[in-house]
Amino acid sequence: MELLGDGTIMVQNGGGNAWYRLTPDIHGSYANGTWTTLSSMNSTRLYNSTQVLMDGRLFTAGGEYGTGDTTAEVYDPKLNTWTLTPASGQTFSDAVSEILANGTVLVAPVSGPDSTIIYDPLANSWTAGPATLHGQDEVPWVKLPDGSILTVDGSSNAERYIPSLNQWVADANTPVVMYSGGETGCGHLLANGTVFFRGYTHTLIYTPSGTSSPGTWVQGPDVPNGLNCGDSPGCVMVNGRVLFAADSAYVGGSTSFFEYDPVANAMTQVNGPTGQNSTAAAYVMKMLALPDGNVLMAIGGTFYVYTPTGSALSAWQPTISGISHNADGSYLLTGTLLNGFTEGAAYGDDWQMATNRPVVRFTDSSGNIFYAHTYNWSNTGVQTGSTAVTTQFTLPLNLPAGTYSVVAVANGIASAPVQLTTPYVAGDAAPTVATAAAASPSPVTGTTTALSVLGADTDGGGESNLTYTWVTTSAPHRCAHAILLRQWDQCGEEHHGHVSSRGRLHLDRHDHGLPADSPCRAA
Repeated sequence: MELLGDGTIMVQNGGGNAWYRLTPDIHGSYANGTWTTLSSMNSTRLYNSTQVLMDGRLFTAGGEYGTGDTTAEVYDPKLNTWTLTPASGQTFSDAVSEILANGTVLVAPVSGPDSTIIYDPLANSWTAGPATLHGQDEVPWVKLPDGSILTVDGSSNAERYIPSLNQWVADANTPVVMYSGGETGCGHLLANGTVFFRGYTHTLIYTPSGTSSPGTWVQGPDVPNGLNCGDSPGCVMVNGRVLFAADSAYVGGSTSFFEYDPVANAMTQVNGPTGQNSTAAAYVMKMLALPDGNVLMAIGGTFYVYTPTGSALSAWQPTISGISHNADGSYLLTGTLLNGFTEGAAYGDDWQMATNRPVVRFTDSSGNIFYAHTYNWSNTGVQTGSTAVTTQFTLPLNLPAGTYSVVAVANGIASAPVQLTTPYVAGDAAPTVATAAAASPSPVTGTTTALSVLGADTDGGGESNLTYTWVTTSAPHRCAHAILLRQWDQCGEEHHGHVSSRGRLHLDRHDHGLPADSPCRAA
């Protein structure tokens, strides 16, 4: 399952080449959403690597089963088409993957247990990646706040991919073995910057060093009731806890559900969608962090929505510092924490469903919800702090004209809303100063002089053609250089102000009742 940039969910049928789209209803409900059939892949795949690319397309490669173990392809949601990538010369198997800071995709294992390969979606090409220190079959990967990728193999070996070095380095060995029968669970980055690893029956907490030096491991609580997490899904929720599934037998049996609380370092059993337990095995289940703060879970072809208790972590609420209009009709949103504090849901080696990217949501005065098409986000990391992050978006199709509350959502946590009126009207933003005020003559001599400043057009409204001219009058007492300002804009409106004896410009705004979006308001 994958969350696309327009808030819809793509779901693959198990082992085939068919894909479906879940669209939330007008109130934003996924439980009451509608399903549509999408174009089919060129190959059949099961347990294949998947990543949503920075331009909004979907990448998939390999598959433990099916006809696509040597191929990869990319889905374009605008065109509803799948396109095979050039041949990589590799066999992917049930490959794990991560999207890197530059938008490329690192995939392993390929044609050997210690090999990786990197796909560049812009060039549509493949290059060899750095060799791992240990085999990467049946392993989970976790992205850390410093951009490195942590993994644990079938013994006690841990290693990390360091992007700045483009190599894998040894990390501290785990205190217990996390596998049984070649299977394990997956890792989840927590809000406090540590990683919760679910092994087969044991769990571990990893604290990153923040450098290429090894981190540290401590053992967490074992999976309760003799259950195991081999090949099972989990999801970090907006309240900071981890929802996960655990089996009663080796890759099979009935399934129970738990929440892990990082603050208490404890697990609590919760009811499943059909009772306390499910007769389905955990390996057929998948989870996904939804933009509304809930968790979508698939059990075979049946879908359920889990609503966490408590409130979202306020420390990780995204912020919007500005929204500007682009010449091509799209918008650019700037803010912080637009990637969230975690990648969201995880399964392990068999599926990836990261959601650490912004989604832009519109709400009208009646509570109706619309999702913009979000793409070209500037950061693929997690826990990005005060670093400014940008994303482009286009308005939802057939969006009615009006004023909307707009939020940026990262892993289900929404920013405070800002107001945006559509359709966009050129010239509704105030001009900025293109050239500093200049006096003629300069320095000032005599009793009169002329000052001029040129305005800069920021949105196509034409203000760059306006020139503002000041003419001096007799100076008031003890203010020998006071200047009276008379300003005319392109609509013939007059505005007044003055320049103080200390050279500071003071504008007196007189907008004469003009609407806020009028290009004729005073700058």
